[in-house]
Amino acid sequence: MAWTGIKRRVFISHFRGDRKEVDDFINHFANNLGIFTPYVLGANDNDEFIDSTDTDYVMKRIREKYLSDSTVTIVLMGSCTHSRRYVDWEIKSSLRQGEYIPNGLIGIVLPSQNNSAYLPSRFERNWKSGHNECYARYWSYPTSGNQLGEWIDDAFNSRTSRKHLIDNPQEMMKYNSSCKTHNTTH
Repeated sequence: MAWTGIKRRVFISHFRGDRKEVDDFINHFANNLGIFTPYVLGANDNDEFIDSTDTDYVMKRIREKYLSDSTVTIVLMGSCTHSRRYVDWEIKSSLRQGEYIPNGLIGIVLPSQNNSAYLPSRFERNWKSGHNECYARYWSYPTSGNQLGEWIDDAFNSRTSRKHLIDNPQEMMKYNSSCKTHNTTH
């Protein structure tokens, strides 16, 4: 499938500990190549920090401020992304159905991870090796803008063609879990 050239609105889910690589990804593919329009929680110091223990409130703010205008979610995966509760919540919000059309879902391994990363459990429930009969797609870091554009188009189309494959249980991570790479909780 060739990239359509349509610049989609993409929510970037990530662990703040990977911020340098996340910024590099956004600068290269969104700002320089114009492949997508980024929506990023905490993209700059002026962004609202959602400081609350009320998960319903946090989820509502994420949906209203960052996800409502996006159509695809890219989870940028570093060494501890899998252990972050906010990443779980962002994926859950991205996959919501009913009054919302779900976002397409892509996982991309950051370059520092040498093409392999632990997957967040909610992402893993929606992905299968070989990409057969699953909603999400999981990729190594893209080698070109066209390649990333194709992945984003596929995820956008999955919102209708593969939405029946979404597995989005109600339970959510209450706390950050231990990072399997570093055996620590951040």
